[in-house]
Amino acid sequence: MAEDQDDSLKEECGVLGLYTPEQDAARVAFFGLFALQHRGQESAGIAVSDGSKVRMHKDVGLVAHVFDNENALRKRLPGHMAVGHTRYSTTGGSVRPNAGPIFCQSQVGDVAVAHNGNLINAVELREKMIAEGEVFVTTSDSEVLARILVRHLQDGPEKAVAEVMAQVKGAYSVTALTPTMVIGFRDPNGIRPLVTGHLSDGGFMIASETCAIRTVGGVPGNEVRPGELIVVDKSGVRTSRVVAKAQENMCLFEFIYFARPDSHMYDRLLYSVRERMGEELAKEHPVTADVVVPVPDSGIPAALGYSRISGIPYREGMMKSRYIHRTFIQPDQKMRDLGVRMKLLPLVEHIQGKRVVLVDDSIVRGTTTKNIVSLLYDAGASEVHVRITAPPIKHPCFYGIDMASKGELASAVLSHKELEAKIGASTLGFLSIEGAVRATGRPQTSFCLACFNGKYPIPVPKELKKNAFEKPPDTGEFSTVSLGQLPLLEVTGV
Repeated sequence: MAEDQDDSLKEECGVLGLYTPEQDAARVAFFGLFALQHRGQESAGIAVSDGSKVRMHKDVGLVAHVFDNENALRKRLPGHMAVGHTRYSTTGGSVRPNAGPIFCQSQVGDVAVAHNGNLINAVELREKMIAEGEVFVTTSDSEVLARILVRHLQDGPEKAVAEVMAQVKGAYSVTALTPTMVIGFRDPNGIRPLVTGHLSDGGFMIASETCAIRTVGGVPGNEVRPGELIVVDKSGVRTSRVVAKAQENMCLFEFIYFARPDSHMYDRLLYSVRERMGEELAKEHPVTADVVVPVPDSGIPAALGYSRISGIPYREGMMKSRYIHRTFIQPDQKMRDLGVRMKLLPLVEHIQGKRVVLVDDSIVRGTTTKNIVSLLYDAGASEVHVRITAPPIKHPCFYGIDMASKGELASAVLSHKELEAKIGASTLGFLSIEGAVRATGRPQTSFCLACFNGKYPIPVPKELKKNAFEKPPDTGEFSTVSLGQLPLLEVTGV
């Protein structure tokens, strides 16, 4: 959709780690990453250990494109331990060297690190480490975290992770692989999700969401607590609380939009939470109408909830093309001008002559919403009442969501009436912060709400930029290699 494609919140990253004694770890990791594809579509990577050597393969593209040959996957990446990563860039551009996992060598051997989140003091840490002689080969903040970790692994994973948590500020849910163990840990504020689970062969898995664990036949266990470390090796699983006084500040947008609706967070099925958000929205912003229509697919649960409370019938009003963004044929200007119609086509018979309640998850710049409203009017709708399950977004995120700057956020620069007019809605209603939190069944203190109320749980510098570091050198094509071939602390796969 050209311009419209940028008018949305972008997923962060998906990470996983697993120890599977009776299966090919790379194959299990592939299917786990496939379940986390919604969290990042720029690049994908898997690193595997056989107990002595770590190997990896990563590249730009979707999981199925990066790993398109099962036999090659098994042959190139043998082993029973793995970490994996799907990436959407928040610091560092979408180029091959920045694809995850990040690989380094350490005094305990090869290390692969997969990171979901964003570091707010990465520039400061990077400059300090360069002054100490460190050589960086990516522009990703994940490499800063990885290099702090590998500097201290010889002292044991507990001390290494403690050093990371002492130095690094920001959001980070991490899985890491050494030749002999899988490590998982979560920042002391728990902003990004991380969960554990058991596999059918007696193995263990760590992942961003429970959907990845269920996809490979596992049973989800507990969430990794803020400031907690998980270590998995041949001796079993051990946990330790690295930061005792941690504070749970899960990103509320995980509940509203980012995570898959079949995942569980805080022991809540997100599909049900989103239905309740729709119910709360109907209570806060009732309207007389003929039909409740979701923006597919993220608006469906909330639209069902809105319909249930309001008594207004639910009907699908648009069909979504799920493949248009994957075509290798670039749209010409005429196709680009069609905008939203490349992704959504109205069901005219469901819309024509109807007063429509349009339910969606969020408004960022407002461009996409405006085009969808126009689409419904063109299909014959007599009224379009827009209802949004996210509160108005008025502040940028610095913890792993690639969001517009404050000056580009519609709710930050326009009054409610001005925004209503901009998108062409008959009426516009946002769910309140209180209503959104109430739908989760958790207290407000459990969440990061910074993009709504400007209260950042971790203080941020005045200026943070996505491309904060210099462009890395062009070092050629990706390859599958043993890290042991590389000089000390050099990243592979670039």
